[in-house]
Formats: sequence, structure tokens, C-alpha cells
Amino acid sequence: MPPLSNAWPSRQPNSALEGLRHKLVLLERPTGLASDQDSLTVGLAAVDAALAGGLARAAVHEISALCEVHSAAASRFAWALAGILLGQSRDKAAIWIAQDLWLFENGGLYGPGLVDAGIAPERLITVTAPRRRDVLWAMEEALRCRAAGVVIGELGMQPLDQVAARRLSLAAAAGNTLGLILRAAPDEAPCACATRWIIGAASSGTFPGNEEKFRGIGPPRLCVHLVRNRRGHPGAWVVEWNSVEQRFELATDPLFVAQSAIDRQAHAVGA
Repeated sequence: MPPLSNAWPSRQPNSALEGLRHKLVLLERPTGLASDQDSLTVGLAAVDAALAGGLARAAVHEISALCEVHSAAASRFAWALAGILLGQSRDKAAIWIAQDLWLFENGGLYGPGLVDAGIAPERLITVTAPRRRDVLWAMEEALRCRAAGVVIGELGMQPLDQVAARRLSLAAAAGNTLGLILRAAPDEAPCACATRWIIGAASSGTFPGNEEKFRGIGPPRLCVHLVRNRRGHPGAWVVEWNSVEQRFELATDPLFVAQSAIDRQAHAVGA
């Protein structure tokens, strides 16, 4: 028997086959994910490192609530990203698009919450549409607008099909605009979005300087799960929003469960 090293000839690379593979990779890569593409820095070193420098601006990203009751947490995360972008792009506007039925079931935007996220009223455009396909059409047109810095579309519980996701990705690349799709529940189906996030609410921390008296009413916290990332690895973090400096911070102290009521008698709790 010949030696093992001679039993199997070494495999020579096929230049034609490698060329086809390279072309397929370029075709499958979502628009806006080039290595030198402009990115939105989130401000957290761990998150920005996972995103290869930051969130791709000329691309569409999906943000889903852990379940429907966590929709407010997902919205807070999306609007915080929009506020960070508007802070870095002074001449851009934010466009929010939703279906009429979504407004009827969940209500509209809350002004003080937008200000807390760094969204000035004069830089916000709101659009409502009667049907879901109209929301997608309005998103596509808004993403192509050079005056828009970020476009947020509310899709509720309905998933985003591949064709619509691809059209939105192409529109975001054409307009160099950040697209955020808000959903009320996670979706495991394949999608052309650059990243996919699942957001849940977390117990707030302590208020600095008055930990015992004001326990539980500190800055709002979010459980952030990056479950799909075309430019890096997934990850999970617990973050809190600093409304004074308009940025995210990693939660430093451990989370805790809800404390027992201190303004009622013990027998009244079970009444």
C-alpha cells in the first residue's frame, strides 16, 4: 500500500469554480453591507464590535418585541437609535409610518418619550396608511428620500416577506438611509434585513444617590438580543438609556426581582 500522503492527490483549486463562488457571495450579500459602508455607532464598545463598527446606515434592520407586551421596549430601542442618528446628522429627519389599525389598537407616539430619546418635533414626520401594502410602499419611497436619515415602519404581528424586504433594502441603499422595521413578535423566517433584534423590558436599576428610597425607578433598561447579524456575531446585552447624555450604557449592577410593597400592611397585599 502506498503511503497515505500519496494515496490521495492534493486538490488543486479550480479558478473558474472559485470565481463563480465569489460572484454568488456578492449576489447574496444584502445591499449596504460593504466593509467600508458608513455605520451608526451605538456607543457601546461590545455592541459596536459585534456590528463591525456599528449599525449599517444604508440598510434595513428588523426590531421585534419579545412578545406583544414588550412592544413599548422595542419601540424605545428603535427611537433611541433614531435619536442617536439624528444627533450625528443634524440635517436629516426621522419618518415614522404606521397602519391606521395599529394606531387604533396601540395608540400614537408619545411626545415626552420622543424628547427623552432625542427626537425634536420639528425633525419628525408621521405617516399613516390604511393598508399594510401602503405602509411598505411609503417606507420604500421614504428610504429613497435624501432628506430622511431614518425611517421607522410599524408592521405589528405580520411578518415581512422576502420580496418586500429586498425592495426596502435596495431603497435604503439608494437613499443611504437607515431603515428600522418594528414588529410585535419575533419571526424566525429568513429575511434580507442586515440585522435582526429581539427586545424585552428589564427591571430598572437604582436611582444614583438614593438607592434604598428610590429602588426600582432608575433609568429604563432593555434586554437586547442580536439574533441575526450579517456583518458579525450575535450577542445579548442588558442596556439602559441615559436621557441626559442621549446614549446607551451597559447595566452595571445586577438585576433584581420586584420588591414587596412598602406603603401597605402585609395583610393588605393578599386582600
